[in-house]
Amino acid sequence: MTHQNSDAFVFFGATGDLAYKKIFPALQAMIRHGELDMPIIGIARAGWSLDKLRTRARESVQEHGGVDKAAFAKLAAQLRYVDGDYNEPTTYERVCQALNGARRPVHYLAIPPSMFATVVQGLAHAGCARNARVIVEKPFGRDLASARALNRTLHEVFPESSVFRIDHYLGKEAVQNLVYFRFANSFLEPLWNRNYIDNVQITMAEKFGVQGRGGFYEEVGAVRDVVQNHLLQVIALLAMDAPTGRDPDAMRAEKLRLFRAMRPLDPAEVVRGQFRGYRDEDGVAADSKVETFAAMRLHIDTWRWAGVPFYIRTGKRLPITTTEVTVDLKCPPLPMFDRITAQQSNYFRFRLSPEVVISTGARVKTAGDEMVGEPVELVARRSPASEDFPYERLLSDAIKGDASLFTRDDSVEAAWRVVEPILGNVTPVHSYAPGTWGPAAAAKIVVAGEGWYNPKPERAPPC
Repeated sequence: MTHQNSDAFVFFGATGDLAYKKIFPALQAMIRHGELDMPIIGIARAGWSLDKLRTRARESVQEHGGVDKAAFAKLAAQLRYVDGDYNEPTTYERVCQALNGARRPVHYLAIPPSMFATVVQGLAHAGCARNARVIVEKPFGRDLASARALNRTLHEVFPESSVFRIDHYLGKEAVQNLVYFRFANSFLEPLWNRNYIDNVQITMAEKFGVQGRGGFYEEVGAVRDVVQNHLLQVIALLAMDAPTGRDPDAMRAEKLRLFRAMRPLDPAEVVRGQFRGYRDEDGVAADSKVETFAAMRLHIDTWRWAGVPFYIRTGKRLPITTTEVTVDLKCPPLPMFDRITAQQSNYFRFRLSPEVVISTGARVKTAGDEMVGEPVELVARRSPASEDFPYERLLSDAIKGDASLFTRDDSVEAAWRVVEPILGNVTPVHSYAPGTWGPAAAAKIVVAGEGWYNPKPERAPPC
């Protein structure tokens, strides 16, 4: 399927934190790679000037990757600025003037979801939404009802084919490598099912806390922040069947089928935690029940995965910052030599951050007369930590109209259906010490094998 490229890039929230940390570095990278030769129009209600926005853009790229003189010069030349209140029709009239004849703009709403309806209607009334695309940031609602309401708001002006819901996690090289490894290697398919896989574990750990964003975190918590979106998306890539073709809708259709096969989470299979000291953060209630840690057991009701538990764990102030997937294979049916325990069995390990590692766990015989073995790990790919700009890939794809890495409306609603039963305070919040792997109660979530696989700092390969 071919799409016409957008011919102008408009982003609301140009003076905000997201623009500073992600959007400006991505725009410079896109220009450096020849992917952004069009007007770039920043919009905000900060009382700024174009010169001040250019200064902000330079500070942004200097801090996040460095200034490329030639690329930044083009970025500064292509940059426009519209200052105005999002509630005022004249703001959108000035946006149309700044487009200067562009007929297929893409509008990026890097603003709170509470402003989406106002901006979408403002663009429509000013005539700026015709033949346009719109990019929206997560969270896509706070629950199933609000997600549906948000989709209705967007669809009043934009058809679904023109809506791009951005989840930066899907643009990461490591996540794309995960799905490539699955479907580019035929040796995996005979093993990738309930007959050989005992359980799957996903840990998304952060050593740091809320980093001064206590007020924001009070509104979301761990389940809304990363489980409903990032981690369910990773499970979809791990567990879905092969798409019927390379068309973006083929990939998204398989993911939707997988989301719909996920059983809604059972509160009895969920443990929430909060690190000690969280309530002392600015913006956090003294009696807060918001979780900074969550562990849960997920079931997928398909022939491929029936009976295979998927374990999800995420938290702040844990011992290490990393995201890691372990696909644990079943033990041999009979102990021919030494006895092999569940956590000594074969496995596949995918480290998604900060390093990228794809490896397989196996056993080999130790030297000597006895038939006993030891575990070894066969590494297929090890890449050091590097500066990753997933926004460059995602914004480039939106400009081209390629929706492969974006989330469809029905998938968003299906994912909310999975987590809906555990939202709010339906389960208690257990306290845990910073620097540990969460509350002790989380150990009971794992009923297969011998417990959680705790990621360790990655060792550099020998020279």
